[in-house]
This record gives sequence, structure tokens and C-alpha cells, in this order.
Amino acid sequence: MWKFGRSKNNAFVAEQESAEELINEDTENSLLKRITFVLFLLIFSFYILGVYWSAEPEFFEVNTRDAYLSQGQDKKLIVGYTTLLTTEKVASTLLNKNGGYLSNDILPPSVFLDNIPAWEFGVIVQIRDMASSLRNDMSRSQSQSVEDDHLKKAEPLFNYSHSRWLIPASEGKFQEAINKLAGFRANLAASGEPNVQFYARADNLNAWLDRVNKRLGSLSQRLSASVGQERINTDLSGDSAANQSTRSSNNIAVKTPWFEIDDNFYEARGACWALIHLLKAVQIDFGPVLEKKNAKASLAQIIRELEATQETVWSPMILNGSGFGGLANHSLVMANYTSRANAGLIDLRELLTRG
Repeated sequence: MWKFGRSKNNAFVAEQESAEELINEDTENSLLKRITFVLFLLIFSFYILGVYWSAEPEFFEVNTRDAYLSQGQDKKLIVGYTTLLTTEKVASTLLNKNGGYLSNDILPPSVFLDNIPAWEFGVIVQIRDMASSLRNDMSRSQSQSVEDDHLKKAEPLFNYSHSRWLIPASEGKFQEAINKLAGFRANLAASGEPNVQFYARADNLNAWLDRVNKRLGSLSQRLSASVGQERINTDLSGDSAANQSTRSSNNIAVKTPWFEIDDNFYEARGACWALIHLLKAVQIDFGPVLEKKNAKASLAQIIRELEATQETVWSPMILNGSGFGGLANHSLVMANYTSRANAGLIDLRELLTRG
């Protein structure tokens, strides 16, 4: 009887332990399912947020609504006002679009996004070039004239590191630069500020277009290199007396690394997006100059070519097929439009240099 009771007791204890193990196993499985669900929900939320933040901003209207100064019953266009205001809007869009400024974010989902930061870099480069031209050319009557204090401070602020997240972060510096541009614009509209001027001359416009020319040329070359090319070295332009720092081959093999192809594409889209707005502003402020040089149609055609770069990309990724292959090559399509705009800029600059 004692052995039977002891055996029965042992069986009861074993059943209890088995039940506890099953409960613990069910608890662990339930916890694992909850953790898996939370992780899936988090990843899905990051994905949706990333898609939303990666949407490129829409165009905004470039107009002269606020660019007039009342003089009695008449209204006079404030020369330069539209260019300043448009530059500010382009920079503000960079900071206030979906998700804000993402190039310096170090947390998910921003840290996993590379297309929109490349787009942002393309925009900021164009803003920097315009800020430099405003400071050194458009606001000065000659090389010996004094530069404007607002623009003198705005240019280095825009040239602050575009990817710094530590204080002072990039956004703060860029916002300071926007405020400086706004200060200069306000002085332009003030009748009591005769020393603050915007000189809409052909040489000043040509100086800025020279920068744009080189930027688009570089972007076109980088986009074209997506399929790999062997190019003839034209660095010295065939000048027998010219020299360079280090020797290079007569034939140069150029190919964009695979992981940089989409970055180059979106950098070009960002640069063209910014240029469309800036050129439309220039079209207004330099209107009389362009008309005198018979250059209005040339500028309008350049803007049209750049607008073609902003067509919707229907593919979920940037394709990199060969030039005449079965798949599209989005980089070559983009290079086509930027090259045509660049060729138009060369013709436009030639018209501006004529008497």
C-alpha cells in the first residue's frame, strides 16, 4: 500500500510538472507571437512612413504678386524680389516637406532612406550657387563695391555641412540663411535703402548661368556613366602647351558603381526641380535683358526640358538596362534631358554675351 501510494503521488507530481511546462511553453509562444507582431507592425509602419517621406514636393507657383512697390497710384516691380523670394521658398520647401529635412537623420526610417537625401543634396547645391551669385554678382555694381551684410552671412550658412545632426544641426543653419535672405529682400522693398540693390544685368545673369552650366554638365556625365563607357581624355582640350598635376591615360573607363546609380538619378531630379523655380524667377527679374538679347524663347525651352525630368517614375526602382537593351535605363533618360537643357544654356549664354 505504501509503495502504491508513493507511486500515485509521484504520478500526480509528474502530471503537475508536465502541466506547468505546457503552460510555460504556451506563455513563451504567446510572448513570441506578440513580439513578432509588434516587430512586423513596426517594420510596416516604418515602410509606410518611409514611402510618405520619400515623396518629392510638388511645384510651387513663381509669381510677382508681392513684388511690387507702390509709388503713388502706380506700382513698380521690385527688381530682384522674385528671385530672392523664390530662393527662400525653395530652401524652405527643403526643410518643411514631408518628413522635414532627412539628410542628417540617424534614426529609422530616415537612416534607411537614400533617394530623398540625394534629392535634397541636389537642391541644396543649387541654392548654394544662387546664394554665391547673389552675394558676389547680382547685389554688387562692380568688383570694388561693398558686399551686402545679409548676403555675406547667408552664403556661408548655406554652405554649412548638409548632414550634421549634432547641435548646431544643418536645419538650424539653413533656416538662419533663409532669414538673412528675407532680410535682404525686405531691404530691397524699403524705399529708404538706396544702397541695397539687385542689378539685373546680362553679365550678372551669365555668371550664375556659368555655374548652372557646369553643374548640369557634371550631372549629365555621371548619369551617362551608369552603363559604363570608355571616353577619350579631353581634359587638356588638345592644347600642346597645357599641363596637369598628374599624368592620365588617353582613354578613360568610366562606370558608376551600382549602389550610386539611384543616388545620382535623384540628385539630378532635385537639382532640376530647384532650377525650374529659379529660372522662372530669373525670367521675371531679368525680363528686359532677355528681351533685348532675344533670349526669352531660349530660356523658356530650357525650362521645358528641365520640367521633363520631373515626370513620374512608375517603376518601383531605378532601372539600369543597357543603352539599347530590353530594360529601360532611367539614368540615360535623365541624362538626355539634362544634356539638352545644358546645350540650351550654352546657346543662352552666347546670346547674353552679344552686344
